[in-house]
Amino acid sequence: MRRRSSLTAEKDSDPELKQRPGRAAAHPATRGRQGPGEEPGMGKRPFRRLGLLGKIKRMMMVLLVVYVSIPFIIKLFPSIQAKLVFLNFVRVPYFIDLKRPLDQGLNHTHNLYLEPEAGLKIGVWYQNHTEPHRTTQNLQNHTELLRTFRFDHPPDALILESPFTNIREEARSHPFSMVYRFLPGFDWFFLDSITANNIRFASDENVDHISCPVLILHAEDDGVVPFHLGKKLYSLASRSSSLGGRKVQFVAFPAALAFRHKFIYRSPELPNILSDFLGAAHPAVA
Repeated sequence: MRRRSSLTAEKDSDPELKQRPGRAAAHPATRGRQGPGEEPGMGKRPFRRLGLLGKIKRMMMVLLVVYVSIPFIIKLFPSIQAKLVFLNFVRVPYFIDLKRPLDQGLNHTHNLYLEPEAGLKIGVWYQNHTEPHRTTQNLQNHTELLRTFRFDHPPDALILESPFTNIREEARSHPFSMVYRFLPGFDWFFLDSITANNIRFASDENVDHISCPVLILHAEDDGVVPFHLGKKLYSLASRSSSLGGRKVQFVAFPAALAFRHKFIYRSPELPNILSDFLGAAHPAVA
């Protein structure tokens, strides 16, 4: 009791301890390390800032490792790039059932599959507006006729929307390649891997084997397939000897229309453009 009373009396008699009771618990050696006017605990703040900088540095290091690793992963596993090119594992929207076109508002439309070769299936939506009352038996007969369609039969006309010359030039111009486009060895890491997968899409070579009129539609503000690639393909097609003077037409849609890569169908002039082209190419089609 006497010891506690003496400590209490000492605290009451010392005005510094009375005003700042927290300093009484501090070790005497720490008082000399604090500068004049410095509050207790201020020495810990720089350590907190360094901790935040450390986290930022660690995050930047992880991003750098990922950035450097992706080209090597693509080169070592070319099948990954094939999946990224075709994206046949992506379904957007996910819950849509392509086997039921009526759910998408397409009346008199039937779903069927064509098999041009073994192991290859192509989904087709067949619309029959002229005979919507067609019986099931007649529809089956017409379906069998479509299934026997020969893909090697030359078309009467060819319409290309937002095309490119070949997959290498498209991959070099694609927005996803922007972060690696100036990386040394970009062609070796990415473009040669596409060739290793036998993915070519060589439209610039295929135009030399076309013998029908060609119509190319392209929007100037296309951010996926650059406008200049469609223009280049048109230039190659117009000089192709296989076309033999047949009509090759290029229709550009101004950037002010904001059709970009996949909204050309919104153009009110599109029906007239197609009608005029098909009428000139093959009057029976119009």
